[in-house]
Amino acid sequence: MTQMSGAAFLAETMHGYGVTHFFFMPVIVDDAMPHMEKLGITRVMAHSEKPAAYMADGYARVKGSVGFCGAQSVGATNLAAGLQDAYLANSPVIALTGRLSQEQQDRNAYQEVDHSRPFSANTKYSARVDKTDQLPMYLRQAIREATTGTPGPAHLDLAGIAGGEISKNSADMEVVIENQFSSLPPFRPEPDSSSVNAALSALGSAKKPLIIAGGGVKTSGASKQLIELAERLNIPVATALNAKETFPANHPLAVGVPGSYSRACANQAVAEADLVFFIGSHTGGQVTNDWKLPRTKTRIIQMDINAAELGRSFPIEVGLQSDIQAGLQKMLRSTGEVGKASDEQDRATWVAHVQNLVDDWKASVDQLWNSDDMPMRTERLSKELADHLPGDAILVADTGHSGIWTGTMIDFSSPDQSFIRCAGSLGWAFPAAFGAKAAAPDRPVITFAGDGAMWYHFMEMDTGVRYGLNTVTVVNNNASLNQERALNERNYGGPLPGSDELWKLTNVDFAAMAEQMGGLGITVTEPTHFEGALDQALNADKPAVIDVKTNIDSIAPKAWD
Repeated sequence: MTQMSGAAFLAETMHGYGVTHFFFMPVIVDDAMPHMEKLGITRVMAHSEKPAAYMADGYARVKGSVGFCGAQSVGATNLAAGLQDAYLANSPVIALTGRLSQEQQDRNAYQEVDHSRPFSANTKYSARVDKTDQLPMYLRQAIREATTGTPGPAHLDLAGIAGGEISKNSADMEVVIENQFSSLPPFRPEPDSSSVNAALSALGSAKKPLIIAGGGVKTSGASKQLIELAERLNIPVATALNAKETFPANHPLAVGVPGSYSRACANQAVAEADLVFFIGSHTGGQVTNDWKLPRTKTRIIQMDINAAELGRSFPIEVGLQSDIQAGLQKMLRSTGEVGKASDEQDRATWVAHVQNLVDDWKASVDQLWNSDDMPMRTERLSKELADHLPGDAILVADTGHSGIWTGTMIDFSSPDQSFIRCAGSLGWAFPAAFGAKAAAPDRPVITFAGDGAMWYHFMEMDTGVRYGLNTVTVVNNNASLNQERALNERNYGGPLPGSDELWKLTNVDFAAMAEQMGGLGITVTEPTHFEGALDQALNADKPAVIDVKTNIDSIAPKAWD
């Protein structure tokens, strides 16, 4: 044990776990900042608490380990709101907040509210730290909670409005780094052999099986095993948005993204399947199009590291509690005649049928993909982005239409391309991309977001400029929230002034705004100009915004059901 301040302990622990950036809104653990600087940890000061949480989320997802964010007491509930996406996306973010001492509680203290309940809704683990000597126990536990099982955010509420009662005081403490928890996943449990054999037998007996791969495949680094199992058993694969990068888009067994942000062919295949194998995928509303798919009485197999997810939404024939890579590897070791189709001709017919569904869908959108309309259709913008996306790029997508466009219209051409996306809150992608760039400074980070999303946190352009977080943001700018168009026109009985004001926005020049804040701004109005704009932005050595003027009538497709 060594007598040390809480500030020094916090900084040294973060450094020991490989943390390179701390995203915060002043003031929180201010006396830890010099310690962080000496250890090479960049302190990224955001303009608001939610973007600080979003940056830590993007960082954690790309780095595959814990990301840290923080805010003082008055900003704590704002920070908690920013953790919603990390919670929904199973991202291991650690949030630090300050809290006035107990004798100041319940007395109408200035700017103080009880923020424990907001954090309980958006974290796996939330704890109070009342004394400096408690910090080692609670900080290590927060990291363990954030990284184990289904990952997710954790929260420590430090005594003092900025955590000063913990960080400024000293105690006998030892910095202990539990290396198992420094990256995801910390453990790789295998399923039991009887469950593996039962799953393989079920897959072999199915005439029309289908795999739905989820974010657990990505977290576990199990893409290789997923591809090998699908090929060995000749089973088509649909990928949830969170697993988009885990299965090659041009593979003959690839189906696309199913659910509500989906290609029609993927939902059609899920609807026709007689057995669906969910691998590392929550059976939630988005991937199942509000539980309409798979159809009732479809046989279900499910593999997840969290036993509580097995059978949560659909009755299961076989459940496998396992790390995904370890579980798929054990299935591959166990395959022989077991697991192979009992009728190989039936299986080949099914695979050919599914591929026909995929080909028919591609043919149906080909004209939109290649449209020369002006203003540009978003389908064409999506194709231009897909065609010219660098081979090692990280694509960061917002929610709503941006999630649908990237899910349906953009295919990856390289196994080194990555994808993270908003799990709930419009406006997440722009600041999250700065966190992603902090985690992967040598890779191109490209954001795809609508103008509606950009209005949320555009001031963080200044943060990117100040810290050299040189992302490229592609704005699908149709001066509207046109996803809400049909809803409002239905309520008003048509396109009337009253309905228009509920979804149309001011037509602004985001490129000029980016320039004013010290970044690069480029406006694109013609499809053939996008490639050059993207190349210029990628080589700008500053954060860049490509403001693409798109067609307000270009509406993302509704899910097939």
